[in-house]
Amino acid sequence: MQITVELPQDIASHPNAAREALEALVIEEYRSHQLTQFEAGRILGLSRIETEDFLGRHVALYDYSIEEPEAEANLLHQLRRQG
Repeated sequence: MQITVELPQDIASHPNAAREALEALVIEEYRSHQLTQFEAGRILGLSRIETEDFLGRHVALYDYSIEEPEAEANLLHQLRRQG
C-alpha cells in the first residue's frame, strides 16, 4: 500500500522528509501497540538488530510490568507440559 501525505513546504524540503514521516509513524504505531517490533522492521526495511537499535533510541523497548514476564513464563510451562 502506498500512502500520500501533504507536508508544509518548509518541512517537505528536509533532505529526508519522507523517511522522517515514515519513522514517526512507525514509532507512534509501535508505542501504541499497533505494530510489533518485527512489523516495524519490515516497514522500515531494517534487520532485527537495526530495528531494535532504532526503536531503542525512541521508545522503551522493555518496559514490562511484573505480570507480563510471569504470564509468558506460565504459558511456556504449559506448552512444555503439552508438548
